[in-house]
Amino acid sequence: MTDEEKATISGVGGSAATAVGTVGAVTAIGGGTSAAAITTGLATIGGVVGGGMLAGVAVCAAAPLAVGGAIYGLYKWLKD
Repeated sequence: MTDEEKATISGVGGSAATAVGTVGAVTAIGGGTSAAAITTGLATIGGVVGGGMLAGVAVCAAAPLAVGGAIYGLYKWLKD
């Protein structure tokens, strides 16, 4: 396995773990898995950045991408 493949797998694994954590956070904040609870969770997360539910969706979508990119970059930086 090449270093590039290892870095990619590390980034994807980190992104997947963050996505699972994000879903757990929305569910925990909202208090369940119903539509109302998910909406409440997203609105609460969005309220942290000064927005509403749409901002919460953006934060939840951006978190796994940011973590995956950071892990990929860190792996590449440390490997070189």
